[in-house]
Amino acid sequence: MAVIASTILLVTEYRSSQISGVRSTLSVVVDPLKYLVDFPTALIEHAAHSVSSYRALKLENERLREEQIIHQSRLLKFEALEKENIRLRALLENSFKLGEQVLVAELLSVNMAPYEHIVVVNKGTRFGVHPQQPVLDANGVVGQVFRALPFTSEIMLITDPNHAIPVQVNRNGLLTIAMGSGQLNRLVLPFLPSNADIHPGDLLITSGLGGTFPQGYPVAVVDEFTTEPNKAFATITATPKALLDRNRELMIVWSKSVPVPLITKSIINKEDPSDEVK
Repeated sequence: MAVIASTILLVTEYRSSQISGVRSTLSVVVDPLKYLVDFPTALIEHAAHSVSSYRALKLENERLREEQIIHQSRLLKFEALEKENIRLRALLENSFKLGEQVLVAELLSVNMAPYEHIVVVNKGTRFGVHPQQPVLDANGVVGQVFRALPFTSEIMLITDPNHAIPVQVNRNGLLTIAMGSGQLNRLVLPFLPSNADIHPGDLLITSGLGGTFPQGYPVAVVDEFTTEPNKAFATITATPKALLDRNRELMIVWSKSVPVPLITKSIINKEDPSDEVK
């Protein structure tokens, strides 16, 4: 019956166009049924595509987050290297200004006890370092070598209460002594009378007296001058020029004109085996 009905409809459609109206009417009923039948399949495909897209986006998000962390750590490293490069460049420029042999040493540890300002650097007697050598940074005097060991050296900062450095006022040449106060950002000048010609803002430089620090190194800037009627000496404080709390690299200076060998070796002379050349 279905075959006969189909044949009749095909013949009727071929010979007459009246069945087109019936087809249009029936399509109004059939098309929604067709979309309804296809809806579960389309829904499943859409859900599967959404899940796969979500997984891909999640994996990509994790990958991008990891790359971001790696790039941020690299940027931090580059920033640290850039600042270290700036510090080393400043030390290099100042070493040429000094006109003396210098050795750049890196900070290893800091001992900031209340009454002891000592830092340790990674250069020792193997590099010719010896006690009482002046130590500087790119801005001024840091201190002097307190103890030299084969691989490390201890540096006493100028703010140590046991440290004293002969200085002079750069403006008028007034001589005095700057002593450590135990505070990392302050020196005291205890031996100047109340009528001394010194003012806040005066630059203090090394005087060259005492034989440890050559003349002309920046030491500190006077920041306070206080006089009291009942005291013969004024209360004077100064701020060190060196960045004592920020240094990672320091310059150990030789004031002698003869260069000091960095590493000592013994070489046997072939002509005379008993001779050793160091």
